[in-house]
Amino acid sequence: MQKIWICGAKGQIGQAINEIIDKLEFKVLDTDIDDLDITDTDEVLRFGEMNRPDIIINCAGLTNIEECENDISKAYKVNALGARNLSIIARKLEAKLVHISTDDVFDGKSDQPYNEFDQTRPQTAYGKSKLAGEQYVKEFTYKHFIIRSTWVYGLGNNFINDLLEKVNKGESLAIASDQFGSPTSAKELARFILHLIDTNEYGTYHATNKGVCSRYEFAHEILKLTGKEAQMKAVPTHLSDFSKVRPAYCVLDNFIMSMTPVYTFPSWKESLKEYFKERGLYNEK
Repeated sequence: MQKIWICGAKGQIGQAINEIIDKLEFKVLDTDIDDLDITDTDEVLRFGEMNRPDIIINCAGLTNIEECENDISKAYKVNALGARNLSIIARKLEAKLVHISTDDVFDGKSDQPYNEFDQTRPQTAYGKSKLAGEQYVKEFTYKHFIIRSTWVYGLGNNFINDLLEKVNKGESLAIASDQFGSPTSAKELARFILHLIDTNEYGTYHATNKGVCSRYEFAHEILKLTGKEAQMKAVPTHLSDFSKVRPAYCVLDNFIMSMTPVYTFPSWKESLKEYFKERGLYNEK
């Protein structure tokens, strides 16, 4: 039985993997910040050598954009040095490493989806620290899968939960109409990851649900599928209720995936409907 070590197991993607993984096929080793500090090299090496996983999935990271801007050294410590440490133990054990990254490695100034070969040009501390993490992964281990995604939602803190919390409080909404991306289900990402680790198709992948929408259109679909009503207006990013430090155009092209038979993502609207049905929140009128 293969061992999978999931770092950041309490995050959205870590929880999604645990939700669907076959526990009869894999022995799962879950860790999160309370169990293991990935920025501590010795601690990572000890845990890895003691448990000897065949596959390491790095879902850990400092993802709060504002926190990264306010504490740049912490952003690099977690997102870059943490990735380096996991890469070192992966190479030592000859384990496969899955590293979760982000669309923020791009500048968001394009009007076309970014593919895996486009020039990275991060504008935020978060994006720069995540790109540094990618570079460490490439430097220290060749058996790696770097997965960039965008607008991920699942269990935990995300745009959907923040929006619904405001709606349930009866608050009006000001949503950016000039931010564009592909809302992506953590569960679909988990399915893709579990398909990918069964291959030797190493490299960098863009992995998002199909289709593109503005943040405002995303919010509109959330209200539609949940049957909620709220006063909502479309505004520029700097006037929105949510994160203002984001690339304007966060659309990724799943180019490499389209050339391999590994996986095909459904549309973002299909996955969003599935998400609400599974959570008992679907109430489309």
